[in-house]
Amino acid sequence: MSGAEPLVAIEGASAGYGGAPVLRDLTFGIDPGEVVTLIGPNGGGKSTLVRLALGILKPSKGRVRRRPGLRVGYVPQRLAIDATLPLTVGRFLDLPVHRGPADKEDVLAETGITGFGGRAMQTLSGGEFQRALLARALLARPDLLVLDEPAQGVDHAGQAALYRLIAGLRDRRGCAVLLVSHDLHLVMAATDRVLCLNGHVCCAGTPEAIGADPAFADLFGDAAAGTLAVYRHHHDHRHALSGEAVQRAPRGQGADA
Repeated sequence: MSGAEPLVAIEGASAGYGGAPVLRDLTFGIDPGEVVTLIGPNGGGKSTLVRLALGILKPSKGRVRRRPGLRVGYVPQRLAIDATLPLTVGRFLDLPVHRGPADKEDVLAETGITGFGGRAMQTLSGGEFQRALLARALLARPDLLVLDEPAQGVDHAGQAALYRLIAGLRDRRGCAVLLVSHDLHLVMAATDRVLCLNGHVCCAGTPEAIGADPAFADLFGDAAAGTLAVYRHHHDHRHALSGEAVQRAPRGQGADA
């Protein structure tokens, strides 16, 4: 974390739904210009943390502070569009605020789908659809870009290209990025910090580049080498059936060694 005032600061927060806790005693912040990736199992609290950061969900304990005037661009995990709805990419970019043609063309070019304004949203491939969602988020000129599993429904080659695009957006625009990933093993190499969530922050740190791993190159292609990385980490605790964290015994002592 830098010395600058964080864009979002979550302090000792707990949150859940219907009285059932999902996150407990979470302290976390996002600094200007940094990329943070959230990983963890289903139900571990990734989307809950995003909702806290966006102010959609209020904590049951602790507090969430956002920098005054913070502009956020959000790319949701899923967006279903009725196949019978006559919605072009250009019209989609006008929701909920009408945008000028030049502004729309600029973000379409920046996300790699120049000239797609007249295409129907329903005809886009998975990768093109995600780029259209990203283009719409960029129209807000965000200080913080939040992407909830942006590579969902995109093939491996498309995922690598999308991650490179997101890293480039941070570099060009200087915005912070909060990225949610469902995959526990593959995260952006450009990530500054990785948080592993399972009801709380299990561990945090920087990802390790995997370099020229032949298996990785075979799967993603040589062009993708260095874009994704394996985040190797060790938890100093386990989770009981209740979800509570239980400290592991030192190696060589007890069943968890």
